[in-house]
Amino acid sequence: MTAYLWFMLIGCLMLARGLAATTLARLPVTSAIVYLGVGLLLGPAVLGVFIVNPLAQAPLLEILAELAVLISLFSAGVKMPVPFTWTRWQASLRLAWVSMTVSVALVALFAWSVLQLPVGAAILLGAILAPTDPVLATDVQVRHAGDRDQLRFALTCEAGLNDGSAFPLVMLGLGLLGLHELGQFGWRWAVIDVLYATGTAIVIGIAAGALLARVGWMLRGTDPRHEVLDDFVGLGLIAVVYGVSVWLHAWGFLAVFFAGVALRQTELTLAGMPRDRHGLMNAAPATAGAPAAHVAEAPLTVSGESLMFKEHLERLSELLLVLLLGAAISLYTWDWRTWSTALFLFCVARPASVYLGLAGAGVRGRVKGIAAWFGVRGIGSVYYLMFAVNHGIPAVLASTLIDITLVTIMLSILVHGTSVKPLFDRFWPER
Repeated sequence: MTAYLWFMLIGCLMLARGLAATTLARLPVTSAIVYLGVGLLLGPAVLGVFIVNPLAQAPLLEILAELAVLISLFSAGVKMPVPFTWTRWQASLRLAWVSMTVSVALVALFAWSVLQLPVGAAILLGAILAPTDPVLATDVQVRHAGDRDQLRFALTCEAGLNDGSAFPLVMLGLGLLGLHELGQFGWRWAVIDVLYATGTAIVIGIAAGALLARVGWMLRGTDPRHEVLDDFVGLGLIAVVYGVSVWLHAWGFLAVFFAGVALRQTELTLAGMPRDRHGLMNAAPATAGAPAAHVAEAPLTVSGESLMFKEHLERLSELLLVLLLGAAISLYTWDWRTWSTALFLFCVARPASVYLGLAGAGVRGRVKGIAAWFGVRGIGSVYYLMFAVNHGIPAVLASTLIDITLVTIMLSILVHGTSVKPLFDRFWPER
């Protein structure tokens, strides 16, 4: 397609999404389903107007997915409740670390025993499909920084954490394929890729977020008042934290998420915001007609003021990448390996990993049940897939992983997108 046709297509989708926002909210579908449908219609599966070749265009797709995930992770981080407490975060940490590891193991076992993939490729596939997605799962995640919903918090925090914590397992799969140095008996992988890269990313993110919060608070407290361009500052924090993390060989996704968390936590702590009956603080944006006292209680913060801009970028990246995803799927992509892997992930690996990960955590049965179903796969998996392709995995294996991953994401968008609203209305009405 020519450039002007791309502009027309993207523009029409943006206009339709913006003008039909209320109508779409009433329908039992998500916006991602609409974008996917357009991509499938115009792609090789139906009309063949434009075709995306993931193997040939892997570098571009990796960059696009990388940018989308970074913005989404930061947005998820600044929505986390303040202050941090182990009681509230325990379930999310278990989902992000224990459940994700179990999911990788189960998918790898399936890929090795049923799909007949090599061990390294099986682990790599499990790591690609394990992370839940912070971009496409907006209907089951925290809506704003003051959202108190326990289920939404658990799913949002899980998506923010496991998009970074899956990296060591991706590197393990690449190492077993001979594309990454693991060290004798895996010592380098355990020490560098797991302990060092994870710990350093968390430290970088927390330190940068807290530092920016203090600098912004100090500037706004000067007389005369100092204006801060919150959108630029927020994007600058994402870029600096990610760049420093990659430079130091740490996991940048994890660092960006924790930078958002630390920024919000520090800003509200410095503001001395009052706590509600749950012990949580919130600087909700002032609304028109609000009492002056209420406006005074909601100080300007980089995290809060820049959040809307980040969410607009998030929606735009969702539109573009899901459209490209649809254009990458052809009738030849479908075979027994692709749909059987997706079925195993949705019906076996995800539920089993959630229930094992949350065992003994004191989580309500309904929370476990809904979390076990809504493990949405999406842009994060696209990034890890393209990352692996660009690291030189053999073309035949790359094509197999691409087909399985794209079909799994497509089916996740469809089955989770059509079931989220009815199931939430039925089983989670208190949201």
